[in-house]
Amino acid sequence: MTSTQQTSGADRRRWFALAIVMTAAFMDLVDVTIVNIAIPSIQRDEGASFGQIQWITAGYALAFAAGLITGGRLGDIHGRRRLFLLGVGGFTVASALCGLAVDPAMLVAARILQGGMAAMMVPQVLSIVHATFPAHERGKVFGLFGGVVGLGAVSGPLLGALLTEWNLFGLEWRPIFLINLPVGIAAVLLGRRYITESRAPRALKLDLVGVVLVTLGLLMLLYPLTRGRELGWPLWGHLMMAGSLLVFAALVAYERRKAARDGSPLVELSLFRVRSFAAGIAVQTVFGVALGVFFLVWTLYMQIGLGWSVLRAGLTGVPFSIAVSMAAAMSVQFLVPRFGRKVLQAGALVMGLGVLLYIWESDRYGMAIASWQMALPLVVMGAGMGLIVAPLTDAILSEVPREHAGSASGLINTVQQMGNALGLGLVSVVFFGQIADRLAPAQVGPAFVSAFQYALWWVAGVMGVIFLLMAVLPKRPAQHVEGGAELPEGEREPELVS
Repeated sequence: MTSTQQTSGADRRRWFALAIVMTAAFMDLVDVTIVNIAIPSIQRDEGASFGQIQWITAGYALAFAAGLITGGRLGDIHGRRRLFLLGVGGFTVASALCGLAVDPAMLVAARILQGGMAAMMVPQVLSIVHATFPAHERGKVFGLFGGVVGLGAVSGPLLGALLTEWNLFGLEWRPIFLINLPVGIAAVLLGRRYITESRAPRALKLDLVGVVLVTLGLLMLLYPLTRGRELGWPLWGHLMMAGSLLVFAALVAYERRKAARDGSPLVELSLFRVRSFAAGIAVQTVFGVALGVFFLVWTLYMQIGLGWSVLRAGLTGVPFSIAVSMAAAMSVQFLVPRFGRKVLQAGALVMGLGVLLYIWESDRYGMAIASWQMALPLVVMGAGMGLIVAPLTDAILSEVPREHAGSASGLINTVQQMGNALGLGLVSVVFFGQIADRLAPAQVGPAFVSAFQYALWWVAGVMGVIFLLMAVLPKRPAQHVEGGAELPEGEREPELVS
């Protein structure tokens, strides 16, 4: 074989590998958004309680958050290709269990498994890209990856709406999960052939105790939040939530000892001495809470409150997704380089303005509100969100020492998912808590509309808090992290394995 043929074969293999990992990333991104739009259909068809509805989404986010850093480290130690294939295979099996669930409890359990498998799969994606492509090509590849992220955000709700509305083979909402099966099987088969194995030459050790403490603390906080209303807020629920603070305190103490003993804690606590990082982590967490609250109550408001079809609800959200994608691109390419931190602060204010506009329109038009009347507040909210999400990570990392940039990036992704899970748990307080236990059919719509407006006031308040926290972020992202920092947890400089 000539050198030209060898180069051509290697080139073809790496582009196949890129297509495979991006398809898997797209599958995960779509799965997060596709479920929200189908939640009312699941609730109606399966007779799920409101607490179970929350756990269908919060369980996934919690398992994903708890396993992200560990998933990355397992890839560093045992090989990114191996962990990617295990994650995709497990995600596919979990998707099948979701689609075949016989009751809400089985669906919740399958979603938790799905989140755990995503935590094995997702951290390997950029690592494999880093191992497969030379430095001069990565900019183009990461640009493609950004496009995949945007496409997932836009297409997820619409695809979920179409699959649910079509009721394929009489399966109702189940195809939103079963569609992952052919994609996942193809990714496993092709990944075995085309993805090159790689490992980190200096992988950190696992911190399973840290993972257990984080998961336990979140469960002790979230479970009483989601179940408390249905059970009449029992004493044990309050004790569990108070006890979660003790668990988090134990986590901090253990991580300090772990860092001193072997230098491989789950959470690098020294990062929180960097003021901009601590504030940025707070922004990321609180922003995740706001998004967790909004997206669940939004779909319940449209489909149960207003009685809209799942397809109409999905189409109504398209302007929001497009606005997010367009504003994110403008934010990174043009606005942040010129105006710095002010762009993120403007994003918080714009998104808050959109929320207030939505409250006003919902109150003015009530049950008679039309999709086109929602377009303006949704576009304003989407524009504000886009100004925040794209540049936020760089702003948080800009003052972090280079040797800790990988740990910091992994922690950013983790707290975002934790905030999302916490927001989903709070829905029982800020939304369901405003709805009476027993409603006549004629009362359901007005009750859901009123609860939606109440929840949006909370979201608006959260955006105000985010605006204030952003004042601690650097005025302009420093250049030393961009292009020179370590990759996130699970995305270290690879050691190729033949």
